[in-house]
Amino acid sequence: MKLYDYFRSSAAYRVRIALNLKGLDAQREFVHLQKAQQRAEGYLAVNPQGLVPALDIGDGAVLTQSLAIIDWLDETHPAPPLLPANAAGRARVRSIALAIACDIHPINNLRVLNYLTNTLGASDEQRDGWYRYWIDIGFEALEQRLAREPGTGSYCHGDTPTLADVCLVPQVANARRYKMDLTPYPTILRIDAACTALPAFAAAAPDKQPDAF
Repeated sequence: MKLYDYFRSSAAYRVRIALNLKGLDAQREFVHLQKAQQRAEGYLAVNPQGLVPALDIGDGAVLTQSLAIIDWLDETHPAPPLLPANAAGRARVRSIALAIACDIHPINNLRVLNYLTNTLGASDEQRDGWYRYWIDIGFEALEQRLAREPGTGSYCHGDTPTLADVCLVPQVANARRYKMDLTPYPTILRIDAACTALPAFAAAAPDKQPDAF
């Protein structure tokens, strides 16, 4: 396997965590988003969307979209599972993961931020305010869910990491990078601390990647 990666990409961060939890190694090729390497002809031949991550699984097959990649990893390398055994649990985990990966992250990714500043003329302060606002909106609802629902345990669901945690930790890292006050979200912080204490999560952190600088 070859993972096309960028240390600061939340989506790539998710896949790194999943690979680590599964005990899998992947060859790494780094695509520097700030240098627009994702728009280079060679990479567009790999992923026409010009996004990371992408996972080359051999025989000419390249997977894109982090949740699809993680789903493939879970199906082909089922231990440890990243989804619960029962249907209700799987639905809950997926709903938490999608609330982060589909509702918070996409409107805050690099393409959107660049459009705000380069096309709409937003100031750095306005751009950063946009970023924080959408995380706050998402985390407010997520904190309520995690704090009150009986399915929450040491992690987002139960006492083993799931797809929900794989999505949560990179989003918390993003919030910290933008110097957000996370004290209103004690359950999120507790779960993040439990996750990042695990080697699989710690080793996937952006500042631990070879391309981080």
